[in-house]
Amino acid sequence: MISNRRTAIIVGVLILAAYSVLVSLFTESLTLIVLFELLSGAAVIAIAVLMFPLFKPWNKRITLWYLAAKVIEGGLMVIAGLLLLSSNSSLLGIRDLIHVSHAYFFILASMLFYYLLYQSKLIPRFISVWGVIALISLLAGNLLEIAGNTHPMIKLFYPLIMLNEILLAIWLIVKGFNPSEKTIVD
Repeated sequence: MISNRRTAIIVGVLILAAYSVLVSLFTESLTLIVLFELLSGAAVIAIAVLMFPLFKPWNKRITLWYLAAKVIEGGLMVIAGLLLLSSNSSLLGIRDLIHVSHAYFFILASMLFYYLLYQSKLIPRFISVWGVIALISLLAGNLLEIAGNTHPMIKLFYPLIMLNEILLAIWLIVKGFNPSEKTIVD
């Protein structure tokens, strides 16, 4: 079993690795984009697997839902990356649908993640609360865009969760998890 300190560092690094999907903003290299989408999907799943034993003592049912949602989210990222290799327009259309639905799996799974972090007190609660607020703003921004609202202020909703997760990753790498009586300590 991995120690809680090492788990925290690995989870922090994996959170940052999951954002490697944003490489598509900086390159048009199909190989790099596919590679980083696969890496991101694998990182998302690995985070959930590593967090499972830490969350399970707090709420087994929600922890199972969290794990399932993250596996679906990460799996969608992997499938989207692989579909990018296709030249078939129908498959590329499916990839676009996956990207739209992926956002909602991200929001659902992350809400469960931050709820479990809040409940377990593994990190300072302000990070969990910020995460929930950021996810609500992300959901609101997505729904407003679907409704046809194109106001430039909507784009300000998205960085909130990114900044929160970068802070969370740095916190985990530098400080680790808060000790708790219910967590498994090796």
